[in-house]
Amino acid sequence: MAEIIQRDGTWAFDGDTLRITPGLHRSVPLLRRTYGEITVPLAAVSGVALEAARGHGRLRLRLRDGADPLLQATGGRLPGAADPYRLTVDADRTGAAEYVAEEIRRALLLDRVPQGPTEAYLLPGPPVPVSVRTSDGTVSFDGTRIRIDWADTSERVKRATGPRIITMGDLVRVEWLPNTRHEDGSLRFVTRETVLSKLPPDKDPYALDLWGSARRDLLTALVAAAVTARLPHPSTHTATATATGELPACAAPVPPPVSDHHDVLLRRLRELGRLHRDGVLTDEEFARTKAVVLRGF
Repeated sequence: MAEIIQRDGTWAFDGDTLRITPGLHRSVPLLRRTYGEITVPLAAVSGVALEAARGHGRLRLRLRDGADPLLQATGGRLPGAADPYRLTVDADRTGAAEYVAEEIRRALLLDRVPQGPTEAYLLPGPPVPVSVRTSDGTVSFDGTRIRIDWADTSERVKRATGPRIITMGDLVRVEWLPNTRHEDGSLRFVTRETVLSKLPPDKDPYALDLWGSARRDLLTALVAAAVTARLPHPSTHTATATATGELPACAAPVPPPVSDHHDVLLRRLRELGRLHRDGVLTDEEFARTKAVVLRGF
């Protein structure tokens, strides 16, 4: 067993799996503490490095493309400190860190682990049910459906439509951008009906606008990852594209037929008209939101 225990967390490698346990200190980001222990099979690893940093070292684990739904969902946009595959190492413990890294490298060579992309997720992603409260509302996922309950601070047009429920059968993909404090983030659920929509997150009833606590908003990455783990693996798009000679669906989603496109637009406009007639939306709100919907389509 090769192991290193630091305030930032613990890495323990037994030759087959690497167990990554976050530290409990308040300096450890909330995302990592909430996610908890991660068990990484050797087959998911592409490499490991010990990097020098100012006054300390940093262990960094690299996973194969397509192995982890969390990395797939976040697309390399997680802030460095929140990355669960990094470990800050005290200066006097770099020798132990290098030993752990060398043991992982040796196992990769002995087991001849390929470096290329995987054909399936090798990590399960966050457990469900998972629920996160944000400034725009609360998003929950139970493994089969997503539910969004709007907050009092959400745009009126979102609150007027009531809770949004999305089934996995209707979902095309998940799009996640972090709240960086300098720029708002978003968690958008793209469905078959909204694949062509260009509504901004604050107006889109299928998206959460992340503008509040950056620390808490990062937890939405766990929802994005849990949903991504239950969507078709990216390799299925590649296999389909290879067989048909077309671009992968993730790179160029096939738009719905024009008739379906018009049906979606009409449903959106009818819904807005009903809210206007019922007095939920003022004349000004109705006109502004209608213009946004028309621009989005």
